[in-house]
Amino acid sequence: MAESKSNGSKSKTQAKRATTEAKKSAVKTAKASKRAATKTAVAEKNQVQGVVQTAVDFPVGAVLTVSDRVSELVEPWTDRSKAERQIKNYRSNLRKSLKRTERRGSTARRKAITEARKTRNQVEREARNRRREVETTIKRNRTEVESRVRKAIEEQTSRAQGVVDTATGVVGTVSGQLTALR
Repeated sequence: MAESKSNGSKSKTQAKRATTEAKKSAVKTAKASKRAATKTAVAEKNQVQGVVQTAVDFPVGAVLTVSDRVSELVEPWTDRSKAERQIKNYRSNLRKSLKRTERRGSTARRKAITEARKTRNQVEREARNRRREVETTIKRNRTEVESRVRKAIEEQTSRAQGVVDTATGVVGTVSGQLTALR
């Protein structure tokens, strides 16, 4: 029985310890959840604050930029000497721009003329080569045709001569026979 009493007190102690540990664990978990929620809230607050600042800063910056640009545009015209200097600068820049444009046009024209000349020379060279090839082909074909015609004439002449010789022989024979018959 003594053992059961000691077992009973052990289980009570263990139960208390388990309960205390559970409470501590719950408190830790609650504190961690609270810290996470606080972190999330702070992050969201910072994000919203950044968006709001951007929404306010952008128009102010735009107005300041426009104001600076207007000041830059108006400032040279506020004094007569500054205005004359500005006009002189505009004239000088315009002159430079016109010269640059003229040079570009001149360069483009020269390039176009050179390219046209190259193309013309190439076409002429190709035409000369083709003409030479055609003339050579015509000359070769003419020589060949003349040779064939000469050969054909000679053949026809020799055949005709053969026919004439045969006819002369036949006429001579017939004439001889006619003379013998008379």
